[in-house]
Amino acid sequence: MTPAEKFLSRVEHRQTGPGRWLFRVPTRKDRHMSGTVRETDDGVLLVHDFGGDPVHDILDAIGLRASDLFPERRGHSAKAERRPFPAADVLRAIAFEAMVVAAAGAALLAGEPLTAVDRERLILAVSRIQAALTAAGVSHG
Repeated sequence: MTPAEKFLSRVEHRQTGPGRWLFRVPTRKDRHMSGTVRETDDGVLLVHDFGGDPVHDILDAIGLRASDLFPERRGHSAKAERRPFPAADVLRAIAFEAMVVAAAGAALLAGEPLTAVDRERLILAVSRIQAALTAAGVSHG
């Protein structure tokens, strides 16, 4: 079984392209798929959660280890990838977060104060957008 098959058999997911998927992060009650997975040309599985949960926690929740993300060794080392996640996957993963920011902005423009829960959700959305930029290799600041 490949690393992708092992991982995907244990999470709710949908394919976004060849060797790319979004998944519902099992470490929290997400209504939207905020995790992304990409299989490299050499079979290594790259996992990222835009919500910020560590990969080790996600793997623990589904009964896998970090070593399960790698195919059996063939005697050579893999070259590091400059941008491990395609921009399209990053944008898909944060589309909902952008709507949260827009809704908060519209409420403020209408003169409606944000509740404490709304403010916390807005801060989370901004945090996830910044994490997505980092994962995509885009400098921001």
